[in-house]
Amino acid sequence: MKIAEHIHSLATEGRLLAEAAEEAGTGAPVPTCPGWQVRDLLRHTAMVHTWAAAFVTEGHTSYVPDAGEPDLDGPALLDRFRAGHQLLVEALERAPQDLECWAFFAAPSPLAFWARRQAHETTIHRVDAESARGGALSPVASAHAVDGIDELLQGFHARPKSRVRTDVPRTLRLRATDTDTVWNVRLSTEPPAAVRADEPSVLPPVDCELSATAQELYLTLWNRRPLTALAVTGDPDLARLWRERSSVTWS
Repeated sequence: MKIAEHIHSLATEGRLLAEAAEEAGTGAPVPTCPGWQVRDLLRHTAMVHTWAAAFVTEGHTSYVPDAGEPDLDGPALLDRFRAGHQLLVEALERAPQDLECWAFFAAPSPLAFWARRQAHETTIHRVDAESARGGALSPVASAHAVDGIDELLQGFHARPKSRVRTDVPRTLRLRATDTDTVWNVRLSTEPPAAVRADEPSVLPPVDCELSATAQELYLTLWNRRPLTALAVTGDPDLARLWRERSSVTWS
């Protein structure tokens, strides 16, 4: 996906997040984030947006810690979230293509990294806000979901801190049924190694396959949907391994 597409997604997802949070109320529990209320979700995402925007606008070339979550609630917190989200969108829109700043995994450019990362950060937390509100989730476009699966597998879980590991080498296949996209993920004592294929004609044998639409696969891999949302063939222990060890945390 192009940088402009990620920025457009970020703008849309942030608006939907704020609308759902306002409808739910800041005291509503967030089923997809046990122990959180909507105020926790808004405080966290507002902090992340402000933190990300600073790298883009100030050009930090090394890690800079966040400034902490806003100590706000109710309408003031919603206003703070909306303002920080808009600041991030505008920072990315105005940033030069040759922007130089810190990023925490490989990407075509720092600008591409931050536009993509914040688009998916905000999509997943929009789903959290809508789960707190109740009712149907806003759809995730297949191309956006596929890109998010790429980022999760080849970005987050390619890093040394990934805990998705097996004592004996195993292979997990992920299949997006509406896009004919598959990922073969080699699991071992090292970080997972994922290879994507579009419309493959030949598929090698694997130990386990998880399949669903790109949206369902994306949300389940981010632990926002239950494993029952997927078709699981082969060894179900590998599906449970992902559920138990794949969470991405802020720290």
